[in-house]
Amino acid sequence: MGTVLGSIVSFVIVFGILVFVHEFGHFFMAKLVKIRVEVFSWGYGKRLFGIKKGDTDYRISILPLGGFVKFTGEDVFEKKKDLAPYDFMAKKRWERFLVMVMGSVMNILLAVVFVVFISMLGVTAPEHMDKKPVIGWIEADSPAEQANLLAGDEILKINNRKTRTWREVEMAVGTKPNRLITLEIMRGDEILTKKLVTGSKKSLDFEIGYAGFSPNILTRIVDVAAGGPAEKAGMKKDDVILALKEEIIYYHEFVEIVEKSPGKKLEFLIDRGGEQLTLAVTPRLEEEGGKIGVSVSGWILYETKKYSFFPAIGRSIKENTRLAFTLFHYLKELIAGEASAKQVGGPIMIAKYSYTFFSAGFVSMLSFMAFVSLQLGIINLFPVPVFDGGQILVLGIEGLFRRDFSPKVKQIIMMVGFAIFIFLLGFLILNDVARTLPNGWESYLFWKK
Repeated sequence: MGTVLGSIVSFVIVFGILVFVHEFGHFFMAKLVKIRVEVFSWGYGKRLFGIKKGDTDYRISILPLGGFVKFTGEDVFEKKKDLAPYDFMAKKRWERFLVMVMGSVMNILLAVVFVVFISMLGVTAPEHMDKKPVIGWIEADSPAEQANLLAGDEILKINNRKTRTWREVEMAVGTKPNRLITLEIMRGDEILTKKLVTGSKKSLDFEIGYAGFSPNILTRIVDVAAGGPAEKAGMKKDDVILALKEEIIYYHEFVEIVEKSPGKKLEFLIDRGGEQLTLAVTPRLEEEGGKIGVSVSGWILYETKKYSFFPAIGRSIKENTRLAFTLFHYLKELIAGEASAKQVGGPIMIAKYSYTFFSAGFVSMLSFMAFVSLQLGIINLFPVPVFDGGQILVLGIEGLFRRDFSPKVKQIIMMVGFAIFIFLLGFLILNDVARTLPNGWESYLFWKK
């Protein structure tokens, strides 16, 4: 019950801020071009409460799934011969365009501001994310092993799209669970093409693609056997192996070196909670080769970067641009059937993860809000009639032909747009609920049971 209440409260805070900023964009620009604003509403439907100040009713409405600003004279279904100077339809098209676009502009600017602030506080990320995608390790029985990929292969392209960094590789694979993908790799001096069928795994309730390869990663001691060579040498749980004789060794190399070195003293550079130590251990001979009495796992190094003001602005613009193009590319693949709809989240998922990120701390919450705000701003510009982008499209077409559509045509456009909006909202809610059902979308097909 606490989680449900927390999700509702977090959703109201997150969505409330994003909707307010969006609608304030419309409101601010309308005031700037001297359009009278009759209603500024957070939420749709019946008015719950609010205040009337001047010509504007500032209100909270019953359905918290958005908001709206109502302008005097925006009713396109009535022909009016005489319009007051402050009426929406009395303004020039470029002025109406500015009013329509400013909501999305404000959401995008909010995302940029939040990422600037986060960048100045400090950004923690795996250090390999912006490096060349050279495979360092391949998991046994994984899709990558079945596709005959090898450590040392550099991933050049996935589905004919260049992958310059591990960040791009993880995005390309992650958005394609259980899909056939084509990789172009460089092995030595030879360029090869490989087919790979991705698997899938759960991450924050979203199904993401899985290939089973990873970059060069270090080795972490998971457990130390009592009385073994490692314990005698002073190794402890959670030690990270950095190097052997001042040469970096990675996870896949560590096991191989130990197995090939029974009876030989090995001097390892160890990281223990930020302190570096050198420990000498001699593997003992067992049936499989040399052993030191530890169980190990891969370990990814993280780094934290803090940016000053102007570099933070540059990073924010770069990061938001990258996320925007990722959204466009994902939607393109979704329409083409190359990406999964299981990665699409609606209002229920936003509510759930509002609580998750809210609980994780201030910076996590800001990151989540920046991510949602950017998507809200971009999606609102899509040419769907009930979205701002649909109205901008109508203004553009009217400007092209130098005449306004008739009230009847505009009414049809708005009715079609509303139907599309209800369909999309219904799909998103059903998609969110399907994640919690045992068989996903198939659970809705009760007549097949």
